[in-house]
Amino acid sequence: MDTVKVKIVNASGGDLPAYATPLSAGMDLRASLESPVTLMPMQRALIPTGVRISLPQGYECQLRPRSGLALKSGITLVNTPGTIDADYRGEIGVILINLSDTPFVINNGERICQMVVTRYSQVEWEQVDTLDSTLRGEGGFGHTGKD
Repeated sequence: MDTVKVKIVNASGGDLPAYATPLSAGMDLRASLESPVTLMPMQRALIPTGVRISLPQGYECQLRPRSGLALKSGITLVNTPGTIDADYRGEIGVILINLSDTPFVINNGERICQMVVTRYSQVEWEQVDTLDSTLRGEGGFGHTGKD
């Protein structure tokens, strides 16, 4: 397991993003709200976190749903995973949506998503006229006939 130092500004006044267990891949990220936000069924909202980060070159931060919120309350992220690029310096916002049939209240300091910091590669395209053959070929979207 690698570690990387990441600079963080936490204007929320609350806890820093943190791992719930020693082997967790994702850190819990919390809402930074002046007053509670109620998400009505099928409503989405940009929820502030009060957190800004400076990732090293070659790293990104992915925002992902919290499984407990999704299962118990139908709360997930609209754009999952959300990507925070290494050159972004603004406040991290989380676009939550309520997929349930009941209103859901988000309170200040509530854990609203997970954030995973990971390395990435950039692609250098090599344009060609044909691609190599594989057993799968162009089969996709259920081509094996298996559920």
